[in-house]
Amino acid sequence: MLWIGKTCVTGGLMRKVRVVFGAGVLAFAIACQERDRLVFPTPPDGVGPVTTIDQPTGADTNVRAGPAFFVNGRTIDLDGIDTVYFLVTGGNNNFPPLRPTGRTDTVRFGLPITTFGLSGSTILVEVYGVDSQGNQGNPSSRRIVVQ
Repeated sequence: MLWIGKTCVTGGLMRKVRVVFGAGVLAFAIACQERDRLVFPTPPDGVGPVTTIDQPTGADTNVRAGPAFFVNGRTIDLDGIDTVYFLVTGGNNNFPPLRPTGRTDTVRFGLPITTFGLSGSTILVEVYGVDSQGNQGNPSSRRIVVQ
C-alpha cells in the first residue's frame, strides 16, 4: 500500500523517453525532406567552342562530281553554344548560321555540299562556333576537290 496515490517513477520515466524519442523522430523526418540545395554557378572558361568535323575524316578529300557530299560534325562548349557559323568558298553553297533552340552544350551539323557540275573545282568548308559568353572558337576546315 505504499504506492497508493503516488505515481510510479518508472512509468513517468518511460513517458518522458517516449516523448523525447518521438520528438527526435519528428525532427529527423523534417530534416530529411527534399529541399533546395545550394548551387554555385561555374564561372565561364573564356575559351570558345571546339568544332570537330567527323566526316570526311581527312583534311583533303577527293570526290566525284554528282550527288551531294555531306560534311558532318559537332561543336561543343560547356558554357553553352550560341551560334555555329559555316563558310563555304569555291562552290554553289551558302548556309545560314545555326542557332540551337534552348541551352545546349553540343550542336551536331550536317552540310550537303553540291558537287554537280563542279568538276575540277576545290571547295573549302570552314565551321566555327560562338559560345553563350561571346567567345569564338577556332575553325575546323576541310578541302574538297571535285573530280
